[in-house]
Amino acid sequence: MNILRYPEKESWKVLLKRPQLNHSSLEDQVRKIIDHVAKNGDRAVKEYSLKFDGFEPEVMEVPAEEIRNAGEKVNKSLKKAIEEAHWNILTFHKNQLHPMETTVTTAGVRCWQKPVPISKVGLYIPGGSAPLLSTVLMLGIPAKIAGCSEVILCTPPGEGGRVSPAILYIADLLGIRRVFSVGGVQAIAAMAYGTESIPAVSKIFGPGNQYVTMAKQIVSREKVAIDMPAGPSELAVIADATSNPAFIASDLLSQAEHGPDSQVLLVTDSGKMIDSVKAQLNIQLADLPRRDIAAEALNNSKLILLKNQEEVIEMINMYAPEHLIIVTENYGELAELVVNAGSVFLGDYTPESAGDYASGTNHTLPTNGWAHAYSGVNMDSFYKKITFQEISKYGLHNIGDAIMTMAEAENLQAHSNAVSIRLRSNNNE
Repeated sequence: MNILRYPEKESWKVLLKRPQLNHSSLEDQVRKIIDHVAKNGDRAVKEYSLKFDGFEPEVMEVPAEEIRNAGEKVNKSLKKAIEEAHWNILTFHKNQLHPMETTVTTAGVRCWQKPVPISKVGLYIPGGSAPLLSTVLMLGIPAKIAGCSEVILCTPPGEGGRVSPAILYIADLLGIRRVFSVGGVQAIAAMAYGTESIPAVSKIFGPGNQYVTMAKQIVSREKVAIDMPAGPSELAVIADATSNPAFIASDLLSQAEHGPDSQVLLVTDSGKMIDSVKAQLNIQLADLPRRDIAAEALNNSKLILLKNQEEVIEMINMYAPEHLIIVTENYGELAELVVNAGSVFLGDYTPESAGDYASGTNHTLPTNGWAHAYSGVNMDSFYKKITFQEISKYGLHNIGDAIMTMAEAENLQAHSNAVSIRLRSNNNE
């Protein structure tokens, strides 16, 4: 990892840049794939599956029987862990549901809001070398709580072109019946435009690499809604002289092993902590099965020493990390100062991996600085909120003058007439 000691504020924006491909080149590549799938449907999807995943499925949809029987291939300990995570995620997300009461804004004027589930949603589950079975829980549970009537799932094929049995087991547990062995840009395009086999949806959820993230952003401009820009994983840790360097190194590596384009940061006011964490990284990295991937990600990552905690918080809010761990002695105070982050983990015994799997919070979070403006996936992500209003004759009399005055100030006379005709009618009765 790169060590930066007391960098000048003028340099922060540059040093906090995420690793990324050439943006214009990336968009051109992704656009070609999307256009080909939109025009040629299943044939194009299969071509790209062969090109990028080394497998061309004869039938892209996983048979219902394979989904039902997937649990036979999942060991008991994993099933138990899935059930525990399922309960916690279900509990946390159900608690986000709060009925909206009718509001009387003025005498005779009633307004209210009705949450309506998005009928057709598509869940993208990253696969390949690390199939993210946990993401099925994170997206499928709130979709089912919301009552989305059609939920489809796309995930890249693994070895031999098969979908991970654990992914299928969770899909079956949640009642997701339509699963497609398709990944990458071609999956996003298929869910956006629809093909002969894969139905088009109204909103696409799920994280992915830079190609998948770009694909989601492109289709969101012209065809379908998305949850948020959620690309390569990232983590920032705030530490001080009291923190545990072994714990910190384990957290940094837990995100670095996601992929070579991941990024992790340690930001601290303790020079001794920088050196201790670096030593622990070298020790722990040597034992990781995915050490080559993690090592490449660490090349994109930084250990940053700043003058004081005020600067530390300022830098973190500028970076707006997907995940933020605070393990300082005063972590509660610093947490109150965080305004830009996807999900925050407090104290020595709250590793980021808890949020990835089983604490109950959602792990689909904004990356690449999008936490400045986006929230992570939550129950609101799966609803449309429709507003209603009902106005009595008395109510229209109360607000009629305000409506007409404002409409006429905007030179929209018909808007004003729609009120005045009703008020005259009331006067003639």
